[in-house]
Amino acid sequence: MPEKTPRGSFDEPPAKGREDANSSAEDAGVTFQAPPETVLEDAAAAAEAASALAGVPAGIVEAKRAVEAQLLSSAGRLLVQSEDMAGPNNIVGVGIGFAEPDNGGEPGAPVLNVYVIEQTAASEVRAAIVQSMGVSAAESPAEVPIHVVRTGIIDAQPHRFRLRPAPGGVSVGHFKITAGTIGCLSVGRTAPRNSRLMVLSNNHVLANSNNAVFGDCICQPGPADGGKCPQDQIAILERFVPINFAGGANYVDCATGWAWPDRVRRELVYLSGGAPAFFRISSAPVAPALGMLVGKSGRTTQLTTGRITGISETVRVNYGGGRVALFVDQISIRGLSGDFSAGGDSGSSIWTWNAARNPVGLLFAGGGGVTFANKMTRVLAALDINLYT
Repeated sequence: MPEKTPRGSFDEPPAKGREDANSSAEDAGVTFQAPPETVLEDAAAAAEAASALAGVPAGIVEAKRAVEAQLLSSAGRLLVQSEDMAGPNNIVGVGIGFAEPDNGGEPGAPVLNVYVIEQTAASEVRAAIVQSMGVSAAESPAEVPIHVVRTGIIDAQPHRFRLRPAPGGVSVGHFKITAGTIGCLSVGRTAPRNSRLMVLSNNHVLANSNNAVFGDCICQPGPADGGKCPQDQIAILERFVPINFAGGANYVDCATGWAWPDRVRRELVYLSGGAPAFFRISSAPVAPALGMLVGKSGRTTQLTTGRITGISETVRVNYGGGRVALFVDQISIRGLSGDFSAGGDSGSSIWTWNAARNPVGLLFAGGGGVTFANKMTRVLAALDINLYT
């Protein structure tokens, strides 16, 4: 049997949590303070990002940064399909990846990943980048090879069994949402949070996309899978990093829920012969790398494997209700056999597919067969936590 988390080692949440259907950060007069920019874009994260671009030709890096600036200038704008889908309105993301057999680049060489809503020829995407977006560095196919990736509109993935103690990889959610996934467990780095055992997932899974307050009920399974408060409660909302929908850059979509120690466990779950089986991942995160094999266990697609195809991606993500957020310095992943993720897998931890199983990212969005994840190092810094796995 898997090891259960010892109850006496951690403080229990102060109350059963809120389940008032009208509770929100606005009507309660409570707001959560975002970490300062120096935390979100600290020296370590900047150094990691710079290291990821080492060896990438200057023209590709210049083109990426120029398109990124154009995306930032339009952040927060509603994503709609225009009549001219060959133009800049069609571009929802940019990053750096490897050349693939179908994109004409030199095998294994860096290329500019351009994510689009509707499939468009690389020549038309290049023209839009050069003419409409003013990126002169992209004029030469030899200097800036372009890999066009059709994702459609990139959606945050906010959408099956009840299990106690609850492991990572199962359905969970704030009492007002549908369902997402428990990524893993964590603890705060300083008192009093270092005595709190917490589940880690996305803001849009545990904190209802900013519309929540400390103490709100988190249930397992999530409401879409039949979970109800208080009978299925495992945690209360403890902290989240607000998502900026007003046009600024985001680095993470993450939150923590303060859990009752006897209701959660350190293991992640997968199905073996139809029955739950358990495994552990490392608590030591590593930086993503192009071509790295990774895995995840999630509420919808369960245990899957994939390959990192981008490590410095900037994407516009649709959260519904006309809300769009720009995310910078993200990871992109494609499944090795079918999709790596689907709606409801949001919040899953992503880890290296090897014996070490080092955490790499926190899954939060996807579209067109491409999964996007926050870098785990950024998540831990933003929430001021360590993993407890």
